[in-house]
This record gives sequence, structure tokens and C-alpha cells, in this order.
Amino acid sequence: MKLTSQTIKDLARSVGIDRVGIVRAENLPTEEAQFREWLAKGYQASMAWIEREPEKRADPRILFPGCRSVIAVALNYYTPHEHSTSDNKGKISRYAWGDDYHDVFREKLKALVDKMTEISPDIQTKICVDTTPFMDKAWAVRAGIGWLGKSSNLITTDLGSWVFLGAVLVDIELEYDDRVVADHCGSCTACIDACPTGAITEPYVVDAAKCISYATIELRDEKMPEEIAANLEGWLYGCDICQDVCPWNRFEKPTHETRFEPREMETSLSLERVANLEHDDYVVRFRKSAIKRAKLLGLKRNAKALATNTHRSETL
Repeated sequence: MKLTSQTIKDLARSVGIDRVGIVRAENLPTEEAQFREWLAKGYQASMAWIEREPEKRADPRILFPGCRSVIAVALNYYTPHEHSTSDNKGKISRYAWGDDYHDVFREKLKALVDKMTEISPDIQTKICVDTTPFMDKAWAVRAGIGWLGKSSNLITTDLGSWVFLGAVLVDIELEYDDRVVADHCGSCTACIDACPTGAITEPYVVDAAKCISYATIELRDEKMPEEIAANLEGWLYGCDICQDVCPWNRFEKPTHETRFEPREMETSLSLERVANLEHDDYVVRFRKSAIKRAKLLGLKRNAKALATNTHRSETL
């Protein structure tokens, strides 16, 4: 059997990957220029790791010498549950309800690579899942998986924006997709209008320093900025507001991946429980969970900010 693009797509679906597009590996000069402009404005906030080697992010051939093709993939993570609206609880972003997507997605891509290698033992590959300096959204757009929405999330016509993005870089030529999904945002500004902190400074541009997700996950300051703390709207970890209001998410479909189901059926966490959480209990509760990214001190800070701004601080 020859390793063709169609074979790869069939193999990807067999390991539980929802969308696949394959394109030639090359430089992305427009996207690199936009990225450098974003950095120049300081929109990366304190995330210094984003600033490193922008040229590597824009050209997979620098990231992976010998790369000739990009297999861009998407994995649906939507599960049909709701958040608690209680002032005593803090909402968790949907992507972090279950097991850490880095582990789940990487496992699937490793299974795909193993199947590809069985057919073509000499191929060289590199798996990219979020932590790699790789423009996953730009390549997903180029590969026809979806378009970049005004929220800066990738949006698909059939799954909405509830998808994780990744890629496999390979050192062989393949048959390439030429399908491009048009930008279907049109005149809609629902995500921009709904953001309580004004983080979407203009269509397609997000200032991380104003973003609730950044503040509750990446920010390492002991105290949360007051302008964000006062506008958390119940979010303890991450934020889904721009996705919740997106009209395209009416096409959302439940994922087949059971590991994305909420742990302990919790889509929100008790603020009192978080405030009183000891390190050993934290390690057990959030082992192999994306929530560990915020660290225990970060979660406690978030819980305190939420409780203070919902007048529940007397319980913490």
C-alpha cells in the first residue's frame, strides 16, 4: 500500500481525529508579519515564551528540517453540559473539563504516525500539539479546516469552534488540498460585543492582557488586575464567552472522545473548596488535567477575586 493523502485521512479518522487537511510546507509571510505586529503592540502580555523565534513559527521547514508537507488536524471536544450559575462556584472553560487535551490529542497523533510508519517505514515526522512553536490556526485555515473568526478562534462550518488543533509534519510530498473555507463572520460582532473586558481590540485581534483566559490561567501575579477581577462574570479558569455567543456554535456536536467529559461531572468548582485546597489534594484532583496550568496559587487567587466581586469573600 502506498501512503497517499487519502490513506492518511482515512487513518486519521480511524484513530478518532475529526478533521484533516494536507498542504505543502512553506513560509507564511503574511501571517508572520501579522504575528510580529501583534508582538510589537505587547499583546502577548507576560507570555515571553510566545516571543521566541517567530520565524520558526512561520515556517515549519525551520521547525522541522526536511519538512515537505503539513497534515493539519482538528479534534472536537464539545460535550453537552452546562455551567453552574451559583455565586458559590467558579466556571471552568469547557476545554478543561476532562483530561488534558495535550495528552489525549498527542496520543491520537502518535497512533496516526504509527499507522503511517507501518505503510512507509522511512518517513520522518514531527507531532505538533499546542506547545510546539507552530501556527496551528494559520495552517488549519490554509488546509481548509475552517476560518479564523473575529474572536481569533478557528471556526468550522459543522463543529463550530469547539475544536483542538494540531498537526503532523512529514518529510514527503503528498497530494495537497486546495479547499479554502471563506470567512463566514460577515458583519457579526457578537464575540466583540460580549467580551466583558474588551479583550478583542478589533476583529481578529486579542490583547492577552485584557483577556479573562489569560488572567485566570497564564498570569502569575499574586493579585489579579482589578479591571479584570471586576468583570470575571463567574469564570474561575479560562473563559468561553466569545465561543458561547458565536452563532456558528449552534452546529456543535458532541465529541466521541469520552475523556473530554467533565471530571466528577464538575463544570464549575466550589470557591470555598478551591480556597481551602491543600497541595496534595490539588495534585490528586488535577492530575492530567489542563487546569494544573494555573497552579494552586493561581486557582486560589482566582477564587478570591471571584468571591470578592460576588460578595462571597466572607466564606474564603
